[in-house]
Amino acid sequence: MENYERLFEVELLAEMESVSVQKTIDQGQTLLDIGNVVRSMPLLLSGVIKILREDENGDELLLYFLEQGDTCAMTMNCCIGNSKSEIRAVAETDVELFLIPVQKMEEWIGKYKSWRKFVFDSYHNRFTELLETIDKLAFLKMDDRLLAYLKEKSGVNNNREIKQTHYEIAVDLHTSRVVVSRLLKKLENNGYVELHRNRIMMLDV
Repeated sequence: MENYERLFEVELLAEMESVSVQKTIDQGQTLLDIGNVVRSMPLLLSGVIKILREDENGDELLLYFLEQGDTCAMTMNCCIGNSKSEIRAVAETDVELFLIPVQKMEEWIGKYKSWRKFVFDSYHNRFTELLETIDKLAFLKMDDRLLAYLKEKSGVNNNREIKQTHYEIAVDLHTSRVVVSRLLKKLENNGYVELHRNRIMMLDV
């Protein structure tokens, strides 16, 4: 919990450690699926989680990434509203997190000023990221969306090498593998990336 010592009161930190469950999630594992009843809220200690939405055909769309110090506003909304999950959360990397019991959510909002600020800031940050996702879908061409996606992946993982297949990228961007392969080749020709088998190297441009 040392990552949160500057955010929360000592009393809140102590209460978190006493009621929360610390858990390790392997890369690729689903933490929360669509339709699940939300019984706890994740507080990310390390690693990266991607949040996905699913359409009526079962196709996925990447909404945003969660990093160290983040929590998911949609999960919080389900906790407070006592409703089922409308998103899928998948470990982008190996993840360590605290699972906070649902019943503590509203209690801490009234009890701790730092927790109330954290919750409101989290809502604001996730809402901003959702607007950015909508803007990309509405206003950017697919090649620009792909480049923005690769830059974000590289940034959250702190690694210029992206180990991902063209199909996996297509799933995140809600498009086809053929389109992704064609646009990646275009990005390579323009000097943005270097393509290898099942991995992409971001170049300094």
